[in-house]
Amino acid sequence: LVGTNRRYAESVDRAIANRIGESVMNGGEQPSSLSPQELELGVYPLTRTPIPVPVRAWVRYGTVPVKVDAAAVAWTSKAVALVWDAPVGQHRAWVWASAVVERR
Repeated sequence: LVGTNRRYAESVDRAIANRIGESVMNGGEQPSSLSPQELELGVYPLTRTPIPVPVRAWVRYGTVPVKVDAAAVAWTSKAVALVWDAPVGQHRAWVWASAVVERR
Protein backbone atom coordinates (compact mmCIF):
# COMPACT_ATOMS: atom_id res chain seq x y z
CA LEU A 1 0.00 0.00 0.00
CA VAL A 2 1.16 3.49 -0.80
CA GLY A 3 1.94 5.52 2.30
CA THR A 4 1.96 2.53 4.66
CA ASN A 5 4.79 2.52 7.17
CA ARG A 6 5.81 -1.14 7.49
CA ARG A 7 7.69 -0.57 10.77
CA TYR A 8 4.63 1.08 12.30
CA ALA A 9 2.38 -1.79 11.17
CA GLU A 10 4.78 -4.35 12.67
CA SER A 11 4.86 -2.35 15.90
CA VAL A 12 1.06 -2.33 16.08
CA ASP A 13 0.93 -6.09 15.37
CA ARG A 14 3.43 -6.72 18.21
CA ALA A 15 1.45 -4.55 20.62
CA ILE A 16 -1.79 -6.38 19.82
CA ALA A 17 -0.09 -9.77 20.23
CA ASN A 18 1.34 -8.66 23.59
CA ARG A 19 -2.10 -7.55 24.81
CA ILE A 20 -3.65 -10.84 23.75
CA GLY A 21 -0.88 -12.77 25.54
CA GLU A 22 -1.28 -10.72 28.72
CA SER A 23 -5.04 -11.19 28.61
CA VAL A 24 -4.73 -14.97 28.26
CA MET A 25 -2.18 -15.19 31.09
CA ASN A 26 -4.31 -12.89 33.32
CA GLY A 27 -7.28 -15.23 32.87
CA GLY A 28 -5.72 -17.80 35.16
CA GLU A 29 -5.42 -20.41 32.40
CA GLN A 30 -2.42 -22.70 32.68
CA PRO A 31 -0.06 -23.09 29.72
CA SER A 32 -0.14 -26.22 27.58
CA SER A 33 2.79 -28.57 28.12
CA LEU A 34 4.15 -31.51 26.17
CA SER A 35 2.88 -34.89 27.32
CA PRO A 36 5.14 -37.63 28.74
CA GLN A 37 4.66 -39.54 25.46
CA GLU A 38 5.96 -36.54 23.49
CA LEU A 39 8.88 -35.94 25.87
CA GLU A 40 10.18 -39.54 25.69
CA LEU A 41 12.38 -38.94 28.74
CA GLY A 42 13.35 -42.62 28.68
CA VAL A 43 14.76 -42.18 25.17
CA TYR A 44 16.51 -38.79 25.23
CA PRO A 45 19.08 -37.82 27.88
CA LEU A 46 17.83 -35.12 30.26
CA THR A 47 20.02 -32.16 31.24
CA ARG A 48 19.14 -30.12 34.34
CA THR A 49 20.93 -26.89 35.14
CA PRO A 50 21.45 -25.31 38.57
CA ILE A 51 21.60 -21.90 36.85
CA PRO A 52 18.53 -21.26 34.65
CA VAL A 53 19.27 -20.06 31.11
CA PRO A 54 17.38 -16.91 29.98
CA VAL A 55 15.34 -17.64 26.85
CA ARG A 56 12.51 -16.28 24.72
CA ALA A 57 9.98 -18.94 23.81
CA TRP A 58 6.62 -19.62 22.24
CA VAL A 59 4.18 -21.25 24.64
CA ARG A 60 0.49 -22.02 24.22
CA TYR A 61 -2.44 -21.23 26.43
CA GLY A 62 -5.04 -23.50 24.88
CA THR A 63 -4.99 -22.51 21.22
CA VAL A 64 -3.39 -19.09 21.79
CA PRO A 65 0.37 -18.83 21.12
CA VAL A 66 2.21 -16.39 23.40
CA LYS A 67 5.89 -15.38 23.24
CA VAL A 68 7.37 -15.12 26.74
CA ASP A 69 10.67 -14.31 28.40
CA ALA A 70 11.41 -17.43 30.41
CA ALA A 71 14.17 -19.49 31.98
CA ALA A 72 15.19 -22.91 30.67
CA VAL A 73 15.67 -25.21 33.66
CA ALA A 74 16.02 -28.57 31.87
CA TRP A 75 16.14 -29.92 28.33
CA THR A 76 16.57 -32.83 25.99
CA SER A 77 17.61 -32.65 22.35
CA LYS A 78 13.90 -32.31 21.47
CA ALA A 79 12.25 -30.31 24.29
CA VAL A 80 12.89 -27.61 26.90
CA ALA A 81 11.39 -27.17 30.38
CA LEU A 82 10.56 -23.51 30.99
CA VAL A 83 9.66 -21.37 33.98
CA TRP A 84 8.37 -17.79 33.66
CA ASP A 85 6.50 -15.18 35.64
CA ALA A 86 2.91 -14.58 34.60
CA PRO A 87 0.60 -11.94 36.10
CA VAL A 88 -1.09 -14.63 38.22
CA GLY A 89 2.09 -16.39 39.41
CA GLN A 90 4.85 -18.55 38.06
CA HIS A 91 4.08 -20.81 35.10
CA ARG A 92 5.90 -23.93 33.93
CA ALA A 93 5.71 -25.97 30.74
CA TRP A 94 7.67 -28.25 28.46
CA VAL A 95 7.83 -26.97 24.85
CA TRP A 96 9.54 -28.17 21.69
CA ALA A 97 13.18 -27.06 21.49
CA SER A 98 12.52 -25.31 18.17
CA ALA A 99 10.19 -22.89 19.99
CA VAL A 100 13.02 -21.57 22.19
CA VAL A 101 15.81 -19.05 21.54
CA GLU A 102 18.46 -18.10 24.10
CA ARG A 103 18.36 -14.45 25.23
CA ARG A 104 21.66 -12.57 25.34
